[in-house]
Amino acid sequence: MPLSEIDNELSSAVQDARSASWSVRAAAGRRLASAAEDARVADVLHRLLLDGQDTAVTQETAEALLERWDVCGLRMVLAALTSADDETGDQLDAAINDVCCQSEEGLTRLEELSSTLVSDSDTSISDEASRILRVWGNRH
Repeated sequence: MPLSEIDNELSSAVQDARSASWSVRAAAGRRLASAAEDARVADVLHRLLLDGQDTAVTQETAEALLERWDVCGLRMVLAALTSADDETGDQLDAAINDVCCQSEEGLTRLEELSSTLVSDSDTSISDEASRILRVWGNRH
């Protein structure tokens, strides 16, 4: 895909992230997750992870980020957990469970990614990564 098409797709998804429709916002979160390293996109993803209008937006965005199976995706979910209210925090934890904790392979991958984030320079991220290891690391 040419760079201009990628920029157009990102711009469209960023615009959709402001939609009044929860399903459009959730789909935007899924589309934007692949570009989470882009600073313009990261801020929008953080907002979608903490969507105060519908937990489905939180769930879809978190699952898409976790399905990347990389430090960036997990770090974004953990960053949202550090400031989430109880209901949103439960949705984020549910997304971690649904994506990462359904198989031995998933648990192993979650443990490896969390082990990397335990030494994150942001102590709130490292604390969440430690919690993940305590809670889910003992499941396998």
